[in-house]
Amino acid sequence: MSETPFSIAGIDHIVLRAREPGRLVAFYRDVLGCTIEREQTEIGLTQLRAGRNLIDVVPQVALAGASPGSGPGQNLDHVCLTIQPFEGERLRAYLSSRGVSVGQIASRYGAEGHGPSLYLQDPEGNGVELKEALISSRRSA
Repeated sequence: MSETPFSIAGIDHIVLRAREPGRLVAFYRDVLGCTIEREQTEIGLTQLRAGRNLIDVVPQVALAGASPGSGPGQNLDHVCLTIQPFEGERLRAYLSSRGVSVGQIASRYGAEGHGPSLYLQDPEGNGVELKEALISSRRSA
């Protein structure tokens, strides 16, 4: 068994699917005190700031480019874990050696800004995104 080539720094964001996205956004904003950080109206995405992290709200239909485990009827699209270091090819080789299929590495936006990430599925089919820990990386630099 090989040693994990990274450590988890934290949860960057979660993505919630909603039958009524506006109602869910209003709940997190008006009831729980989150603030709207960003909206991508073309895909129906609203990102709410929850402390250091984000809660993304999307319509219940699948997002283009979303995690491989995404499907209608699931409420949680994926959980995003920040990791360090994010060494794309080493990470891909490690996950493949564990029998895990991974998506393309791309720059994506999260609670710590844009950075490289990739999607995979856990054994139950839940979507997982691994994203470079940008804040922790800056602190150690």
